Amino acid sequence: MFKLFKAKEVSTELAAPITGQFVPLDQVADPVFAQKMAGDGFGVQPTSDTVYSPVSGTVTNVFKTKHALGIQTDSGLEILVHIGLDTVELAGKPFEILVEEGQSVSTTTQLAKADFEMIRESQKAETVLVLVTNMDRVKTLTFETSADVTVNAAETVGTVITQ
Repeated sequence: MFKLFKAKEVSTELAAPITGQFVPLDQVADPVFAQKMAGDGFGVQPTSDTVYSPVSGTVTNVFKTKHALGIQTDSGLEILVHIGLDTVELAGKPFEILVEEGQSVSTTTQLAKADFEMIRESQKAETVLVLVTNMDRVKTLTFETSADVTVNAAETVGTVITQ
């Protein structure tokens, strides 16, 4: 006789990576992100310069151009933190990365500082994105806030249920 095992659901809270205005992903000014081609998530239009981890986990990737970082939670959820839109073209100049690959992080860990004035002067959007990139593991992704609401860094804005 075989027993069927149901995969255990895991709930992960997503925190705002920076203080600013919450932006639903479908309202982000980049079609690749807005159409969820890179994953599902949200953005924040920043009013500060320090980017925090949106989850507890391990830094798996710091992009050479410093505009993005990958984080994996203990449950295997893969998160991309992307600072600004089209900022890869800035070759890392407006960013200071404060963590390294393999480092454990929490929602109080500072990941990076960004010079958003330089980003604006370069005619790039400064929206900070949080994307779940392995959506095949996601059962539900819900948000507790809506467009144009001010959120504070490390404040819970959503929940991901994985299976």
